[in-house]
Formats: sequence, C-alpha cells, structure tokens
Amino acid sequence: MEDVTRDEESYSSPTYSVERPVLNEQYIDSHLLHHKERQPKTITQRITEHCRCSTEKAKSVVFSLLPILTWLPSYPVKKYLFQDVLSGLSTGVVQLPQGLAYAMLAAVPPVYGLYSSFYPVLLYTFFGTSRHISVGTFAVVSLMIGGVAVREAPDSMFMLNGTNASEPAVDEAARDARRVQVAVILTTLVGIIQLLLGVLRFGFVAIYLTEPLVRGFTTAAALHVFISQIKYLLGVETTRFSGPLSALRSVVAVLQKITTTNVATVVLGFGCIIFLFGIKEINERFKKKIPIPIPGEIIVVIVSTGISYGMGLHANYKVDIVKDIPTGLLPPAIPDFSLLPNVLVDSIAIAIVSFSMGISLAKIFALKYSYKVDGNQELIALGVCNFAASFFQTFTITGSMSRSLIQESTGGKTQIAGLIGSLVVLLVVAAIGFLFEPLPKTVLAAIIMVNLLGMFKQFRDIPALWSTTRIELAIWLVSFIASFLLGLDYGLLVAIAFAILTVIYRTQSPKTLILGQIPNTGMYCDVNEYEEATECAGIKIFQSNSSIYFANSDQYVNTLKVKTGVDPAQLLAAQKLQKKKAKKMNEEKKTNKSPSEKRNAVIKLDMEDHVTQELVEASQRDTDVQGNGQVTESEVVIDNEEGHCLVPLSHIHSIILDFTPVNFIDSVGAKAIKAVIKEYAAIDVCIFLAGCSRTLLDELRALQFFGGPVTPDLVFPTVHDAVLHCQHRKTSPPCPAVQ
Repeated sequence: MEDVTRDEESYSSPTYSVERPVLNEQYIDSHLLHHKERQPKTITQRITEHCRCSTEKAKSVVFSLLPILTWLPSYPVKKYLFQDVLSGLSTGVVQLPQGLAYAMLAAVPPVYGLYSSFYPVLLYTFFGTSRHISVGTFAVVSLMIGGVAVREAPDSMFMLNGTNASEPAVDEAARDARRVQVAVILTTLVGIIQLLLGVLRFGFVAIYLTEPLVRGFTTAAALHVFISQIKYLLGVETTRFSGPLSALRSVVAVLQKITTTNVATVVLGFGCIIFLFGIKEINERFKKKIPIPIPGEIIVVIVSTGISYGMGLHANYKVDIVKDIPTGLLPPAIPDFSLLPNVLVDSIAIAIVSFSMGISLAKIFALKYSYKVDGNQELIALGVCNFAASFFQTFTITGSMSRSLIQESTGGKTQIAGLIGSLVVLLVVAAIGFLFEPLPKTVLAAIIMVNLLGMFKQFRDIPALWSTTRIELAIWLVSFIASFLLGLDYGLLVAIAFAILTVIYRTQSPKTLILGQIPNTGMYCDVNEYEEATECAGIKIFQSNSSIYFANSDQYVNTLKVKTGVDPAQLLAAQKLQKKKAKKMNEEKKTNKSPSEKRNAVIKLDMEDHVTQELVEASQRDTDVQGNGQVTESEVVIDNEEGHCLVPLSHIHSIILDFTPVNFIDSVGAKAIKAVIKEYAAIDVCIFLAGCSRTLLDELRALQFFGGPVTPDLVFPTVHDAVLHCQHRKTSPPCPAVQ
C-alpha cells in the first residue's frame, strides 16, 4: 500500500511524496515489464507485404502523388475563388518583371525567365502540398545557374574579329544559345535528383542545412547578386566571371571601366531604386489599410518601357535594353545530354539549395495556417516541375520569399492562386511580350537590388548569435565568407563540412556536470550552478551531455575520472605503497632496532619509491578538494599477518552515471563503460547507470553489455533510485562487478 503524505509548510504549492520500492532494471524486468513475443518477419515476407497491391493502397499512392485530388473536389468556390484570383493576379504581375530580371542572373535571354515563370508554376498546382508559396525564378538559384553557364560557355569561346582588332566582338547569339543549353541540362539533372530523393523518402536531408548555414549562404548569394547587377545599373560593359573570387574580380572590372559609365542609365536606374524603396515602405507601413500591395515592379517596368520607347534611349543614349522577346511558346526539345558530366556536381548543390529554400518557406506558412506539408512530396513536386519543364527551355525554380508574401498578404488560400499567376505570365508570353522589348536592363537591375533588401537584413543575425550561441555564429560566418570568396557551389560544400565538424566538436567537448540533490526532493542539479544542490556523502553523480560512441568514449572516461576526483590507477598505486610501508613497519616492529633507526627505515622506503609517493599525495589532494579530509598513515588499519590496507584511500564508495542525455551508444562506448565498471570495482567503488531509455537498454542488450559481473542490478530508471540504493551500500553486499 502506497503511503502518500502532503507537505504544505515547506513549499508555497502542495507537494506530494510517494513511498515506493527502489527500482532497478532487474526488478522492472522481473516484476513489472515483460517483452512481447514477436516473430521477426523474413525478407520475403517484407517484400511481399510492401509489393502487395490493393484498391486502398493504389488510391493512397495516387492521392499522395497528386495532392490536388485531396482538396479540389471540396474547394469552396464562393469562399475562396475571388481571393485566389485576386492573389494570383497580384503575384503574376510581380512574377513578370522578376522573371525577366532573374533571367539575367541565369545568364540567359530574358524570355527564358518568362518560360520558367509559367511551366513550373502550372505543374506545382497539381503536385505541390503548400497552399501559399509562389514557385518560380529565384535570385540565389538563378545566380548559381548563371555561374555554371558562364563557366561552360564563356565569352572567350565566341569571339569574332571586329573592325577594331583590339576590341573583338562577341557572337552573342551563339553564346546565349549555348548558355541556354547548359541551363536546361542543369535543370533536367536537378529535377532527376529531386525526384529520386523524393521517391527514396529523403525529404529529411533539408534538416542538415541548419538555419545559420542557409542564412549565411543566402546573404553571401545576395551580395554576389548585388555585385553582378552593378554593371547593368551603371551601363558598364564587363566580362561576367565565375568561380572563386568571382565577386571581387567583378568589382575590380567595374572599377576599371567606371569612366565609361552611361549617365542616362545611372539616372534611370537610381530613379527606379528610389521609387521602389518608397513603394515598399508605403506597402509595409500601410499594409493593414491597403487591401492589395501597390505593384511597384510592374509600374516601373511599364513606365520605364514607355519612356525608353518614346525617347529612344537605346538609339539616342546608348542605354542597354532587353531587345528581342519572341512571341509564343517554344516547342519541346530534348536537352543536350553531352553536357551532363560537366554539370553533375553543380546540379547536386542546386538541387539541395532549391529544395531547402522551398521547404523552409512551405513550413513557415504551414505552421502559420495550421496545415501540413510533406517534405518528400515537395521534393517530388519540385523534381517534376524542373524535369518536365526543362524540355520547354526553362531553368531551375524554387519558392520565392517576396512573391510568397505577396500571395499570402493578398488573401491567397490555395494553389489556384499560383495557377492564375502562371496564366498572367502566359498572356504576356503568348500575346504582348514584344511590348517589353524596349525595357532597359538597368530597370531590371534596380528591381533585383531592391528585392535583396530582405536578405541583407540577415546581417542582423551576427549580433544576435554572438549573444546566444557562438558555434552557430561561426557556422553563419564560415558559410558567408566561404560562399562569397569561393563561389556559391564550393562555399556551400565548405559550409556543410564545417557544420558537420561542429557536430563532432560538440560531441567531443560535451558539457559535463557533477550533480547534487535538492534537499527533500528527487531532483538533482549541477552543484556548481545551484547553491541548494548538495552532494550525497560518498556518492558522485556524473552527467555528460552527449551520447557515447567511438569518437568520444575515451574523453568520457577521462573526464569521469577528473570530475569525480577518483582515479583507480592512482588509488591502486597508493594502496600498493601503503601495503608495502605497512609490511615494512610490521617487520621493523619485530626487530630490536631503536626508534630512530625505525624512522630512518621508513624515510628510506619513501625515497626508494618516490614516484608512487607522488601518486599518494595526488590522491590525497583530490580527496581534500572534495572536502572530505585526508586519510593519514595513522588512520590506516593494518592486518598484522598479511600487511594489507583495510581502509580505502578514497571516501567515495559509489559513482552514478546519469544516462538521461545519452541517446545512443555503440560497441566501443559499451566496452569502455564496462571496462570502467570493472576498473572502479577493483578499488571497491561501484558504478551504477541511471536514466537509461528503453531504446538505450535494448542497444546495451544487443551489444552484450550485460554479462559476467555486469548485471541489470546496476541499472536504475532514475538517479534518485540509484542514490537510495547507494546510501545503503555499506550494509549491502559488495559491488556486483567484483563478486
């Protein structure tokens, strides 16, 4: 019968304590828990079960691959349609200038940005699970594609001998055609990789791109994008660079040509920047009063196109314009697979980045509006969008933060909004695209630069991370610096490698504690942090905030010895010396030597074994640091017949290893813990394990941890159970490990 008592005087809130037997693992397995008898399935049974087809299973697969079938039949037309149409029109109007602008980042003609804003968006309506993100062209991904395209098709490959031999011309038509081929095959590969990862259920890979890494990477990418647009803003003709130090080389190239700046281009570009900043500020300040954000991008596109056409900016002022925008859609074509070996590695990086951007946005909106997005299905959706659309001359797409915010703020409810937005782009491509041919490129550069404002705000992460976690700050800085200096592809690789190294560092340098009991409770806290926490007499409770495996098992054991102040090797050496001294003293007592001669003999013995004496002193210092006094020679009890030391040098009789933070243990870690138990048992210090999860216990059993002297009697479900057991050790049998 449980005895329940209530104590209202010691605490402001009622406190209950329940008396129960001290539980250990053997008691639990013998009296409380019994494993279910399960017959393991054979490989044949598993394959048969997995391949078995049924109507319900087929229906589930179809609904999983085409999420539109789950919500379209019950779509509330009267409630959602108007808002979706309004949101789609607003998003499509923004998607149009961004598609033209981001095509420049991808190093392809602007019309291909419109293609990439139509086909993939249309496909995502059927395959995507997010109701709010707007997929399409994105600055970071476009810049990564442009870097590959410029590397594989540089200007130097398409030089023509012009009238002036010192300034050879470039065959722009052939160069652009080659870069389009590179972008298309790159997109095809990205789609294949994302499809394979989605089918193989690898949607979890995004979690390895930690938020500081992604934010540092995107900030560096934004800086790359900004630098790449300076030449368009100033009207300067320079070569586009790729690879390590490409951003710095671009800045140097612009500075070298700064004297050729086109004044009309600068005036128009900076005028657009000022206008767009003003519109963004108005939209942000009055977002609750304005039902639809003012579409600043499309306004500057229309107005600047009209000004360019009316004033003849290209002919009269040498302002660079978009030029040719073909009307209509291109027929499908097979990508040039001969380029595949050259872009395979790049496609892996772009596939991971585009997916991580898309799933991050999708999860933000899903959390805000209380619905779920499937990471694996998002991989499949992006894979289908990129792979299928690449046959229609598109480049890689992902979710866009700016357009997604517009789609959400204008009332978009479902993927229908994205469908409407793609139809707006289709209208431009099919009918009125030629009207935008006089559009100055400096206007597109202004649009890109203003849209980078949100990314540059990520520099605020640095002081925030400095005050919270230095390791994540290091990840952010390494990701930013490596991506800026080495390029986005190599920079991402370096950032991921560094993030993995930080995980190894954390497991190699975990936080270790000695726990003490909060009086009159079953709580145990760090004795160095909490004044109320006091150590139990003769008991050390050790906690390491890490799992135990091959990389840190030695560190765990060494830290255990340092933190507890009990080193078996030193104590055994000290006991050996005391036994030797005790035996010598007993022999001297039996002789007829004078007292002074006997003292000289003891001193001589000490000098002969000076190294061992230092171990004794070290052991005594450790004991003294713990506040339990030293065991002097006069306190040692000697067996006169055998000369054995009967009193241990250490006051510690039990050590409890708190395994609550331990998630897993491997064979090396299990062997290390088992060896430690035996090592401490040799000096009559018993080690107990506490707080093991059932999964961890199953791992220990599978690793044959329990066997011989190490039994489940040493394992307790809580630290408090282990402490209660240890407090009665002096009246209990010796440590099981030495029985």
